[in-house]
Amino acid sequence: MVIHKTFADFVLFLYLHMAYAHGGLHHSEKDVILGKMLKLFPDETNPLKKLEEAEKEYVGLDSKKLPGLILDTFRQFKDVKFVVKYKIYADMYDIIHADGKVDELETAALEELKKIIDLGAEAKG
Repeated sequence: MVIHKTFADFVLFLYLHMAYAHGGLHHSEKDVILGKMLKLFPDETNPLKKLEEAEKEYVGLDSKKLPGLILDTFRQFKDVKFVVKYKIYADMYDIIHADGKVDELETAALEELKKIIDLGAEAKG
């Protein structure tokens, strides 16, 4: 299942996925994501509205289907260079550290994402 047509929209989804790993979007995580959105969507006139829409979409999904959805979507963007995908993975550190603490659920979500990225690299190779 794939729900994102652009890589930037998918990256925003991944940011939300990481922020929600411990159950919700902390205001400091939201600030970090909004800052990153300025680079992802340089022409966006209302990034807060876009974030709120993406958050609503994310919350509405079945959490059990998220790993498959993320893997399928990574495969859709096979032309995006692996180094760019890995940069997104590295950005996740900023998000999970935004509230001043990293819990086990965030660490597990980050590891899961790393495995998916690695699987995507193997599939391409």
